[in-house]
Amino acid sequence: MNAPSTASGTEPTDGSAVRIGALVPLTRPGWVEAGRHLLAGLELAVDEVNGAGGIAGSPIELVVRDTAADPQKATAAVDELARLGVAALAGEYHSVVGRAAAARADTLGVPFLCSSAVLDALTDEPTNWVARLAPPQSRGWKVYADFLLDAGHSRIAVAAQPSVYWASGIRILRDHLAPRGGTVTELDMSVLSPAEVCDALVDHHATALLLLTGFPEPAVSIVKAVRRDQRFAEVRIGAPAGQPEFAEWARLLGDDGAAIPFLRYLPETLSPLGARVEKMLGGRLGEAPSFVAFEGYDTITVLAESLRSHGTDRTRIAESWGRVAVEGTRGQIRLSRVEGIGVWQWVSAPVQVVDRDPAEPGRLRILRVD
Repeated sequence: MNAPSTASGTEPTDGSAVRIGALVPLTRPGWVEAGRHLLAGLELAVDEVNGAGGIAGSPIELVVRDTAADPQKATAAVDELARLGVAALAGEYHSVVGRAAAARADTLGVPFLCSSAVLDALTDEPTNWVARLAPPQSRGWKVYADFLLDAGHSRIAVAAQPSVYWASGIRILRDHLAPRGGTVTELDMSVLSPAEVCDALVDHHATALLLLTGFPEPAVSIVKAVRRDQRFAEVRIGAPAGQPEFAEWARLLGDDGAAIPFLRYLPETLSPLGARVEKMLGGRLGEAPSFVAFEGYDTITVLAESLRSHGTDRTRIAESWGRVAVEGTRGQIRLSRVEGIGVWQWVSAPVQVVDRDPAEPGRLRILRVD
């Protein structure tokens, strides 16, 4: 654990704001819709904390920086926010960007509660400065692999783009499926067109195709190509990273976007708190909130509890991760150490496999719960 920077957060004594830096993808090539939902959750929670008296009478001020899915931009944002004296950092959706932000936060000694990034190796070495609410990729993607096997799919093709995140997902799937007789064939989307993906599916006798690609492209074009090819009426398309969660998926694909299972991190039934927040988020967003919006809300809920109980000093916040216990929108949140994970982790974060109902693409069906 690195020594904290000299610009550590200090206790406000004059009612001045407690600053929290928010890392959010708000412009392309970032997943803008995910960023909008994440920010809505962060902002709603801040408004509610401030409406209830803030932190010892001081309001929280959210200092937002756009990461645009760019690790270098995220690193620069962490540097800037540290200089501005934020007490802690929150947010980020993209795993590779979250990893860059976590590394810099660890170096500077700024506590970072990551909302959504799932990459197991969020840091190279164990650190006390970083904690995470999203379940690690290895857990969620194993749940997804078991779903595929139970549905009768053991010959899996993945349409993948170069990325640490996608490569990690392929490795998890391959390692989990191989002992159970499953195979994973990688289709390199840096050289293949959607039409060539269709031909490769035939060559490899795949019964499922997973989209480990960016959205909207090439994911949308791949789905359209497969849906329109009569050879693949029985081929299951999947998107474990959650592309179909957002309304833009349904707008771009319509009926073609239904029956494509993906992972999301919500409980089967929301608690009264979750139901209330769902309604509030829906009003802000003008549409049903995604799980990412709930992750944003829960991030501020955890940080506010830490700030109330342990103050705004950065070192004390980082030391408090293991002592925080708070009711979030998706269950009781406690952070702990997990073997193989270098950051503080919410172990019991809910995991679902979900798809859009072919009879009503605006409605989500729960297919599996872990």
